[in-house]
Amino acid sequence: MSVEILDGRTVQSFVEDEGAFNASVDGRFAALDINHDGLLSYPEMAAELMSLRVLDKHFGVDEAGVLGPDELAGLYRGLFARFDRDGDGAVDREEFRAEMKEVMLAVASGLGFLPVQMVVEEGSFLKVAVDRELARAA
Repeated sequence: MSVEILDGRTVQSFVEDEGAFNASVDGRFAALDINHDGLLSYPEMAAELMSLRVLDKHFGVDEAGVLGPDELAGLYRGLFARFDRDGDGAVDREEFRAEMKEVMLAVASGLGFLPVQMVVEEGSFLKVAVDRELARAA
């Protein structure tokens, strides 16, 4: 992990650079595609979805028992369904790209135009966006 300074334009610019964005997204897709069939099943995506920390313990939500195990499973199934746009039970590369584009543009919108300091994970899409911007500025 590292501490980086970024704003919405950093993320939006990364998404708009189709070559860089698709290469990064395709790399994540390939890493998740355990059986190398070109499709992501729910079990292949489950850990990735859970890493999104939709219910972050730092806010006390998951510790308070607000959601039971069945409700939590339903939440993650719902997230998977957002990626599985055609509802066939698997996520292909184009579906994955499209949803990641929406997610990243939502992040860009949420960040806005003022720079923020943020802890980002190595290899994350946000870290790739920051590194891309730094390389372009150099």
